[in-house]
Amino acid sequence: MQVITKGESGGAQTHLLALCLALAPRVHFVAAIGGASPRSMLGDELQTLGIPVCAVPQLGNSLSPLRTLAAVRALLCLVREHRPDILHAHSSVAGVVARIAGRIAGIPVIYTVHGFGFKPEIPRLQRWAAWMAEWTLARLTAHMVCVSSHEMQLARRLPIARGRLSVIPNAVADTPERAQPDHAPACIVMVARLARPKRPDLLLHALALLRARLGHEVPASLIGSGPDMAAHRALARQLKLQAVDFTGDADDVPKRLAQHGVFVLMSDHEGLPISVIEAMRAGLAIVASDLPGMRELIDDGTHGLLVANEAGALAEALLALTAAPALRARLGHAARQRYEARFTPAPMARAVETLYGQIGRHEPASDPAR
Repeated sequence: MQVITKGESGGAQTHLLALCLALAPRVHFVAAIGGASPRSMLGDELQTLGIPVCAVPQLGNSLSPLRTLAAVRALLCLVREHRPDILHAHSSVAGVVARIAGRIAGIPVIYTVHGFGFKPEIPRLQRWAAWMAEWTLARLTAHMVCVSSHEMQLARRLPIARGRLSVIPNAVADTPERAQPDHAPACIVMVARLARPKRPDLLLHALALLRARLGHEVPASLIGSGPDMAAHRALARQLKLQAVDFTGDADDVPKRLAQHGVFVLMSDHEGLPISVIEAMRAGLAIVASDLPGMRELIDDGTHGLLVANEAGALAEALLALTAAPALRARLGHAARQRYEARFTPAPMARAVETLYGQIGRHEPASDPAR
């Protein structure tokens, strides 16, 4: 049973969908998704694959004791109904709920960490709460999967045996939509949830600096929604940016990426961001925050440009890319080659399927009980 906090568009959801798409012919999945309705971006896609989807209204971003207890009870009801061999949790809140429920039900839990909440960049109180939760629940984890080597280094601080830790990098399925690096326009795109730790505000300030240098605006699209959307729209108006398109969530991200030449992701902290892998798949020139997870995706100057989390540094990188089509083309081609070599779903799926076999019994799709 796959357990995830919410079904809206996001990196963990894209990861889970790619995993199920690769393994559904061989593994019987059920999905428990936080929210009041099974209808969501992720839920609809999983149902298309023939995977039963169950809504868990009590499961959300809150870790309040009462809400957590209610979510555990709801998940236990689903466990009794579907009798899974393994609970596989994605994201921190789902990880808390699934590990408690798994201990009560006697079912092993695999926890995929898409980004620990106790990184130094995170506010102190939130960081302390995340640390206490992960420390307490590490002993209830049959296996912890980290999406990057940096997350693995953090996991080694927890009381969990080395043999119950592994790194399985994120991956995304290939699509026919692809940019043409040799002819890609200089227009910019960022795909992100409009809330911390993402920093679209840095992109907006950089676009204003870029306009001052060039004498004109470079078009940019911000794809995604979130609680900070209104604030970012207000900032764009304050900076008098006329060529920024806030699209909201989109179900055709590969197509939209292919219409741009430069991808930007600025963030305070990251695991191994799916959106950057999607940009690599599309063959875009990439500019991203210089963070540990980013460095596992991109060699600076080879597959993209890594910059400090500062609008001026981002503006300089964007100026270099807008002024040099050959540089955009070289980075775009290199990013695509990196994707093909390291971030396609098959290796990820093989590693997870092997892990399922080690942790518990999984049934083939042809099982008559399905």
